[in-house]
Formats: sequence, C-alpha cells, structure tokens
Amino acid sequence: MSRPSNETDSTDAAAPDSTRPQGHFDAPETITQPKLSPLGYLRFFWRQLTSMRTALLLLLLLALAAIPGSLVPQVSSDPNGVIQYKAANPTLAPILDKLGFFTTYYSVWFSAIYLLLFISLIGCVVPRTKHHFDALRARPPKTPARLERLEGFTTRETSLDLATAIGRARALLRTLGYRTEIYSSTDTVGDSVSAERGYLRETGNLVFHVALIGVLITVGIGGGFGYTGQRVVVEGYAFNNSLASYDSFNPGRFFTDAALEPYSIALDKFTPVYEESNHNAIGQAIDYTAAVTTTQRGQAPQQQTIKVNSPLDIGGTQVFLLGNGYAPTLTVRDPSGTVVFSQPTACLPQDANLSSICVIKVPDGLSKQIGMLGFFYPSAVNTTKGGLASNYPDLINPILTLNVYTGDLGLDNGVGSNAYALNTDSLTQVAGIDSVTKAIRLGPGDKVDLPNGLGSIELTAIPRFASFDVHHDPSQLWVLIFAVFIVAGLVTSLFIPRRRVWMKAVTGESGLVLEYAGLSRGDDPGLVAAVAEIADRQSQQAKA
Repeated sequence: MSRPSNETDSTDAAAPDSTRPQGHFDAPETITQPKLSPLGYLRFFWRQLTSMRTALLLLLLLALAAIPGSLVPQVSSDPNGVIQYKAANPTLAPILDKLGFFTTYYSVWFSAIYLLLFISLIGCVVPRTKHHFDALRARPPKTPARLERLEGFTTRETSLDLATAIGRARALLRTLGYRTEIYSSTDTVGDSVSAERGYLRETGNLVFHVALIGVLITVGIGGGFGYTGQRVVVEGYAFNNSLASYDSFNPGRFFTDAALEPYSIALDKFTPVYEESNHNAIGQAIDYTAAVTTTQRGQAPQQQTIKVNSPLDIGGTQVFLLGNGYAPTLTVRDPSGTVVFSQPTACLPQDANLSSICVIKVPDGLSKQIGMLGFFYPSAVNTTKGGLASNYPDLINPILTLNVYTGDLGLDNGVGSNAYALNTDSLTQVAGIDSVTKAIRLGPGDKVDLPNGLGSIELTAIPRFASFDVHHDPSQLWVLIFAVFIVAGLVTSLFIPRRRVWMKAVTGESGLVLEYAGLSRGDDPGLVAAVAEIADRQSQQAKA
C-alpha cells in the first residue's frame, strides 16, 4: 500500500543534506540586529575615538590644519603682515578671515582637532599601560610542545645532565637580558626554559604616546598663560615691557598684567651688513645686529646685542629681531616757525631695497589737520616712467616724497586708528599727483614750505628702526623635555625587537639533545641568527 504524496514530501524534506556539515542550519532571510541604546552608542563612539587608527588620523589632520598658519601671516606673530595681506587681497582676505586662517592656532576647527587628539591619545594609552604592566608581572609563556614548527629551530647534542643543561641555559639567557622561567612537560624536574625580552619596545611606545600627550598639555598651558607682543623701536629710543608700550599685543586666555616682568630695552644702534662683492647678489642682506641697552629692576644697565637667530633672554621672555627699516625724522613748523611736530616715523619696507611707505599725521598746531603719505627711497634713482625707485637698501641717495592731505583725520572721535594707514576718503589733497601742487620732495636737511601757507616741513635725520617680537612661553622647557622623550620613545620602539626563545631538553638515541627555537612579535630579521648564537654559546660552555 503506497503512502500519500504529501506524506512522502514531508519525509523527504526532513531528511538531512549529505553535502552540508553536521549541525548546519539555514539562517532566516532577514536578520534583526539588536538596537543600541544611547549608552550603547556612546560606548561605540568612544571605542572608535580611542582606537590607535583614529589617533593617527587626528595627528595627520592636525598637521594638515597647521598648514594655513605657514601660508598666510598670523595675527599672533605678524599683525602688520596681516594688514598688508588684506590690503593686497581684498577679495580673498574676507573669506580667509571668516575661516579663521589668520588666527589658525586659535580657531575653532584647529582647537577641535587638538582636543579630540588629546582625548584619543589618553583613551589609547591608559588601557595599553595597564596591559603592559600586567604583561611585565606575568610569567613567560609555557614552552610549546613542538618547537620544530617555530622560527630558527635548531638542535645541539650535549653530554651534560638535564639539570645542568637547564641551569646553564637559564643563566645564559639571563645574561642576554631575557626574563626566564623553567617549565616541565612531566611531573619530574623541569626540562625546558622559556625566555622573553623586548618589553622595552612597548615601554618606548608608551613613552612616545605619553610624551605626545605631555606636549599637547604643555603647549596648551603655554598658549593660555603666555603672550606675544610686537614693538617698533627707533635708534635712540626705548620701550618698556608694559601693555601701553606695545604696538600690538596678543595675550593668552589666562594672561594677567602680573605676567609682565618690568624691564626696558633701548635701541642704541642698528647695523646691517649687505653683500658687496658678489655681483649677482649686490645689496642682499648678510647680517643684522641690534645693539641694545637693557635695564631690569634693581640691576645696572647692560649692553647686549640681538641678531636674527640669536634672541635676547630677559625677564622671562625672548626678544626676537623680526624686521628693520628707516624712520625719517620730520620737523613741522607753523607759519611763525614754532615746532608743532618733530619725531621719527617708521616706514614699512615694500621690497628688498627698502623702498618704503610711511604715514605722518599732524592733528594739532596748524590751522588745519594734515596727513601725509610718504614714499621713502634709500638709494633713489629715476625710472623710465618718470618716477623714483631704490636700487640699494643702504643710504646712498635718500629721497622722501610726500602727498599732503588736509581735513579731519578722525583722531578726535574716540575710535582707535591704524598708525600705518591714512584714510583719504574725507580728506582733500593739497600736494601730490591729484592736486595742483606737486608732491613734496625732501633730502636730508631739506626744508620746504607746506601748501596754502600752512607752515614748513624739514627732513632732519634718517635713523633706522628695528621690529622686535617679545615672546613669553612658561612651558617652553617642558615642551623640550617631552620632545626629547618623544624621540627616545620612538627610537626605542623602532629598534628594539620583541622576541621569545625556548630551549627544551629531549632524550635522543645517543643521549640528551637540546632543542632551540624562537618567535618574534612583529618583524625581526635577526631572530634566526640570535637563536643559533644562543645554541652555539651553550654548546661552547658545555665543552669548556
């Protein structure tokens, strides 16, 4: 009697498939993944952030984020350069300013990468440090059963007894810097030595990362409590280390006035040295020397020098020589001959031959306020277009030309103004290319009347000026110390191999046979030679 077709089908469907492994089962077509809670998502993102791969990526991003700081001038180190860059790039500069490129190292995006890298490194280092300390306290691993499967496997016959061979092997490995442990494959005396070395490699790796965290912390502390300031000083003048004396000042977030150590620096003489023998580099600057007199509270004045690569250390700050130029001294008199203005004015260099631009403002003493836009040429020559240019940076034929403007200079409205810029929108030109009167032209000692009977102007002297950058960083020494640890840790982690070596005594047909083998953690091209050297040295000890 035959079975119904439906019964046959059900029996066949239940029969196992001989082509599939035992215990195999088909997964459902759709798999429902467990849903993560908010705490689960936090744990997931924390694991991603504290992975070494993320730390390396953030370190690369930090290096890339620092590139704008070297491509465009920074407010913290070159505020005048920022002003000139914005004037020369009126379209691009506002975009870069909104992106924070002129304050790269204080921008939100740079700080975000900096903080994420700091957190990531701490999250990487803390668990690795605990794991490393646990490994240092742990015993070397047991000897594998079959050493012939490992690297550098070799054997040596010996006439020594088991205990002596094991003891000498352990002593030899210890002299080579290995941590050792004796193991036994039976319940009798130990018949193998397990040894390992190279934990200093992981120690160096941890030192590298901890020192990197130290650099991040100290740089942050230095940026918070430090400050930088710039000041232009003319020969014969001095400046004090006070907020009112700086042309521009950039304090850290936690700066207070108490951080300013009182001292003064007077510029006695600025001496440049120019190339004169090489015809292909005539006029190129070779050396700059600023001879200064420094005075600190309770101390006698000292004569010192500042060079481009030799800053002055004073009052917990470093004073760097940034730039230089000329500061023509102009004397302005009213129609009766009374001096209403007489002081040097720093001219900003525009090229390698120190063709410069300067702004002179005389708000009081004359019937009208006057502003003058000056063009100074240390070694003036006529150009083919009828203008002037300088063909050498030293004073050979100094000429100063002045465009004179009258009107409200905007100095009495309570709003600060840039001393190196003259807004001519509300001024009237009374001497210059856009007026009936030609631009005023002065040489050393020349005296010329101002237009419209305003008075007279005289070029009395042409001293030089030096631009100083005062830098205070309380964490500078610690940054250096951590940088040394970074290099030491990196070198250690790169050149110290992590390896394990085993020696096992087995009984052969002709007596005791010693088996040697090793295993490296990572690339270790010297492992095979090291195992062979250990075997040879123990054989030589046995024969001695």
